[in-house]
Amino acid sequence: MFRDMRRQKQAISAEDCIELLKNETRGVLSMIGDDGYPYGVPINHYYENGKLYFHGGKIGHRVDAVKKCDKVCYTVFDKGYLKEGDWALNVKSVIVFGRIRIVEDFDEAIELCRKLSCKFTDDESYINEEIEKCAKATLVMELDIEHMTGKLVNEK
Repeated sequence: MFRDMRRQKQAISAEDCIELLKNETRGVLSMIGDDGYPYGVPINHYYENGKLYFHGGKIGHRVDAVKKCDKVCYTVFDKGYLKEGDWALNVKSVIVFGRIRIVEDFDEAIELCRKLSCKFTDDESYINEEIEKCAKATLVMELDIEHMTGKLVNEK
C-alpha cells in the first residue's frame, strides 16, 4: 500500500525516526483540503506509544479537512549538522502516514495538552493557566501511525 523509500542507503532506523519525533517540536501536517487541493499546516506535536498528538482550535481548514478525510501525512525534520570541513548540512527527516481522529474525551485531551506543553516549558503554573484559559476552545487530535520512513540526507 505504501511505497518503499527510493534511496534506501539514506534510510534511518525506526528507532531514529521515533527519537526525531520525540525530540523535534514541529512538523507539517498535510491533508486533503478544499476542492482536493493539498493543505499543509506547520504544527507542533507530542509523540507517545506509536501515536502523534496535536492541538489547535476547534474550527478551521484543518478541522474541516480531517472531518472529510482522516488520511494524513506528517513530516518532521531536524536542524541538521555540519561535518567538520564540509559546507553542506546533514539533515534527518521522518515522514509519517496514518489516520487521524479527534480526541473526544475532555480529560484525556487536557492530559495530552499538558504533555505537549511540557515539551516547551517546565513552568507548571504557566501550563495550568493556559489550560484553564484555553481548554474549552482547544481540540486535540491523535494520529495513529500506519507507515513511517526516515532518512539522513547530505544537502550537497
